[in-house]
Amino acid sequence: MAFNLKPVFGYTVVYVKNVAKSVDFYAKASGYNVHRLYESHRWGELESGQSTIAFTPKHQLETDKLTGAVPRSDRERPPMGLCFVYSHVDTAYKRAVSVSQPENKEWGQRVGYVRDIDGITVRMEAMFTHQNKLDLKPNKLLLLLKLIS
Repeated sequence: MAFNLKPVFGYTVVYVKNVAKSVDFYAKASGYNVHRLYESHRWGELESGQSTIAFTPKHQLETDKLTGAVPRSDRERPPMGLCFVYSHVDTAYKRAVSVSQPENKEWGQRVGYVRDIDGITVRMEAMFTHQNKLDLKPNKLLLLLKLIS
């Protein structure tokens, strides 16, 4: 019997300082629904449409022992990143914590970088078409808002 060994993408795990605060932050910023937040606050999930964004503490005995510790220094960049696509990058960027202002890239896309409440760098970009033209169709995601009024 032949098996299909092509996997289906399950979810992205983001290692954070405080699971409940991060779940709340991303839910408010994006409008995504909270799918799950355990009472222990050791795991939380948001439904993002096609996939799930999961949050768990940076340091846990069971995972640090098995897979190695997450970098302890806030100055170390984690070996993964998040990227969210917007209909208007510049407007979304103005409501976020700046790292690098949006700029037009040589391949025709507008890209900028921001930080979340844990200092994680997140890429923000305009929708992209195969013809290297910006596609500004509406997108329901507005992530990484400064939640401080």
